[in-house]
Amino acid sequence: MPGKRISMRKIREILRLKYELKLSNRKIATSCGIGRSTVGDYILRARAAGITWPIKPDLADTALEQLLFDDSQPGPKSLLHPDFQQLHTEMKRRKNVTLALLWEEYKAEQPDGYQYIAPAIKQ
Repeated sequence: MPGKRISMRKIREILRLKYELKLSNRKIATSCGIGRSTVGDYILRARAAGITWPIKPDLADTALEQLLFDDSQPGPKSLLHPDFQQLHTEMKRRKNVTLALLWEEYKAEQPDGYQYIAPAIKQ
């Protein structure tokens, strides 16, 4: 669950520490009193938005926020969960149905739906 956004002043400070002082994410996190993953997230957002350092002085906080948190940018798709109650009902109702068959039907309806991908085995 996403937390509250940090202030735009702090976001500008993160970008300054990263690009002007060339500090690591760990040092930036310690300096700003936030998590290292939060620092990484804001730096990735800035890169994706094409924000470079130094930030234009005439760029207002609202405009910077719009660039960083633009909802129209492609992001992770929300996946539709299988209807587990329906799966249970189908398993009881149809004699030769298996979970594998029901999963194939789910994937036919939701091609980008949930699935387990086994990690590659190192040899």
